[in-house]
Amino acid sequence: MKLEEKQIKANYEYQGKVINVRCDDAMIANGTIVKREVVEHPGGVGIALEDEDGKYFMVRQFRYGQMEVMLEFPAGKREKGEDKFITAQREIVEETGYEGYDWKYLGYIAPTPAYDEEKIFMYYAKKGKYVGQHFDDDENIALCKYSIDELVDMIMKQEITDAKTVAMTFMVKEMKNNESKY
Repeated sequence: MKLEEKQIKANYEYQGKVINVRCDDAMIANGTIVKREVVEHPGGVGIALEDEDGKYFMVRQFRYGQMEVMLEFPAGKREKGEDKFITAQREIVEETGYEGYDWKYLGYIAPTPAYDEEKIFMYYAKKGKYVGQHFDDDENIALCKYSIDELVDMIMKQEITDAKTVAMTFMVKEMKNNESKY
């Protein structure tokens, strides 16, 4: 069964600083033309940075789209054309002040694939040298640290609901439990 759809025409409804919104004409497998709404986003990264005590750097910040303070792994948006690993290295310093080393790529998630092109590329690293934080002008972040088991507990209590943080927590836990495999 053919499942792919073909873009016929891209119709831009909004073009902004971070996202663009399109309402495309698309052809589905049976030849019918349908409308598809798409959010264009350059994607981002999330980084699980582990310190020497086995705790992970986390950020608390107000997320306007959810209208609440959320607890998340450090993360950030890719600049147009920027390599995802370069983004991860830049963002971990910006948000924690520390460089990472012994980096491992964990894969990516598509947070809302029905209408959003965004992919979040996930990394694990160990805490390296302190070089100082560099927040963006629009960031207000509180840094904290938790063990992986504390993060799992907070996820199960719905205290952490950020999709990348949920995915990364379980990926890192599995990686750490089976280090010989990964």
